[in-house]
Amino acid sequence: MSTNEQEEVLVASRRRLSERLRDETTGGVLLIISAIFAIAWANSPWSDSYQNLISVKCGIHNFQLPLSIWAADFLLAIFFLVVGIELKHEFVAGSLSSVKKAVVPFLAAFGGMAMSAIIFLLFNHGLVTASAWGIPISTDIAFALAILAIAGRQLPAPLRIFLLTLAVVNDLGAIVVIAIFYGHGFHLRAFVIALVLIAVFAALQKFGVQSVAAYIPLALASWYFMYESGIHATVAGVLLGLSMRVAKNDGELQSPAHRTEHVLRPISAGLCVPLFALMSAGVDLDGVKFHDVITSSLTLGIVFGLVIGQPVGVLAGTFIGTRFTGKRLPSGLKWADVIVVGTLASIGFTVALLVSEVSFGSDPQLLVISKCALVLTNLVAVASSVTAMKIRARNLA
Repeated sequence: MSTNEQEEVLVASRRRLSERLRDETTGGVLLIISAIFAIAWANSPWSDSYQNLISVKCGIHNFQLPLSIWAADFLLAIFFLVVGIELKHEFVAGSLSSVKKAVVPFLAAFGGMAMSAIIFLLFNHGLVTASAWGIPISTDIAFALAILAIAGRQLPAPLRIFLLTLAVVNDLGAIVVIAIFYGHGFHLRAFVIALVLIAVFAALQKFGVQSVAAYIPLALASWYFMYESGIHATVAGVLLGLSMRVAKNDGELQSPAHRTEHVLRPISAGLCVPLFALMSAGVDLDGVKFHDVITSSLTLGIVFGLVIGQPVGVLAGTFIGTRFTGKRLPSGLKWADVIVVGTLASIGFTVALLVSEVSFGSDPQLLVISKCALVLTNLVAVASSVTAMKIRARNLA
């Protein structure tokens, strides 16, 4: 094979890999594999090497952070930047571009988040763990879509679209919750600087500046000042995504938002989220008593908040949206499909793990319990969603 032919094969292979990583299903599978690998590593004879790795500090000058913090604050900021671009697309020309389109999925997502938080607080009211009510409110769309792709191939196509729309609204809600309730202190000056930098970023977008060299320093600086402000640094990612221009100017083949998403999605799905799971999911189970975990109010709140709260809340929110606003279910969907979407919405990992880290970073015991609870919850959630999909598929046959 000639050199040119080898280069063409290499380019084609890279293109196929990139396209595969843009598929949410692939991202979900990589997330699952990374989490399992982290748990296995943390409980292997080489567990010390895992703890040493996530504790390694790196950075520039006096700004030194452990790798686990870089994963949670920086890598997930890239993930949320992609989420922000998705939100911008939906607000401008998608399922959230009008009240008529948005009302049912908005109420479904809000219902799931509210019911999950309420159930969690019922188990944890008055306890130190009550502040972690944000753990069960978020759906992990990559994880959920991976399960849907594996077990729900016979289900109606509109079900996937409804799940995606609900997840977009859920992401927006989770971002707001993290920004308001899960910061550490607040420094107004740094926050204002971050907002000014993001505003400059948006202005450059509006005026058609295309130089990547102009945007990367602004993005990094806005992330740094958002981190220094005390508000979780991932918020900078979503604000940058929302500030991107989704409409094409004359002479452009693609909008800046589309180009950026095209580049960053495989990086987010194939690198950022799996690395975050690798750095955060490793729970050392040595000395952990299973009885203490399953009877903990924290575990009960997370398990029932997600597995019961999300399906019930999604169903209730959808019912309210169709009963009292005059809207209908999306074309092609039945109420049985809404139940399936609710069970898939109970799969929550990435943002839930992030909120666990933020809530219990200074309490190793509660952090271990919350991570064990998330593993248990997702096992139950996957089982319940697969069961619901199989029953629904049987009724379609």
